[in-house]
Amino acid sequence: MTRRVPILATAIVLLAAATMVGLGIWQLQRREAKHALLASFAHNAALPERALALPVRDDMLFSRVAATCTAPSPPTRSAGRSAGGVSGYRFLVTCREGFVVDLGVASDPRLTPTWAGGAVRGVLTRAPDSTSFIARLFGARPSPAPMVVPATALAPGLLSSRAPDPANVPDNHLAYAVQWFAFAALALIIYAVALRRRR
Repeated sequence: MTRRVPILATAIVLLAAATMVGLGIWQLQRREAKHALLASFAHNAALPERALALPVRDDMLFSRVAATCTAPSPPTRSAGRSAGGVSGYRFLVTCREGFVVDLGVASDPRLTPTWAGGAVRGVLTRAPDSTSFIARLFGARPSPAPMVVPATALAPGLLSSRAPDPANVPDNHLAYAVQWFAFAALALIIYAVALRRRR
């Protein structure tokens, strides 16, 4: 005797598959927006140097800027890499004007650089984001402070940091979309096999 198709379980599976397909379509839409943003990054990198204007929009990143940093904070340390490929500690300071300056990279963990502030010229990017993964899961949408990465180190004992490159900006939305579509197809296939065995 043939068993009836379970309505509740079928509805749950179909809803889950539809959600996955929707997430895949959303990733494709984000991919289009990312491509437009990457095009603006490449355009900015070819422009002449200009004065830093705050606030900074994402479509202004990777342009060459000049600014003056006053009353910099004590430097914070994070992992970094020099322009020559040397791994070490990158030192960042926050200026009173609201942007961050990359002082450079040191391989000596005992070094504590000092910099009194002044004129800076370099490539505009965003400071490292410290928002936790849990906070992101609950909807946190961080907007890291703008950061200037000068072409030369700003404190004794430091090497210049590697310049930001638009080519290093990840563009993985297509892969995410394919994953969501594959998950949806897999869920439907598994459920169809389960129904066949049940019958």
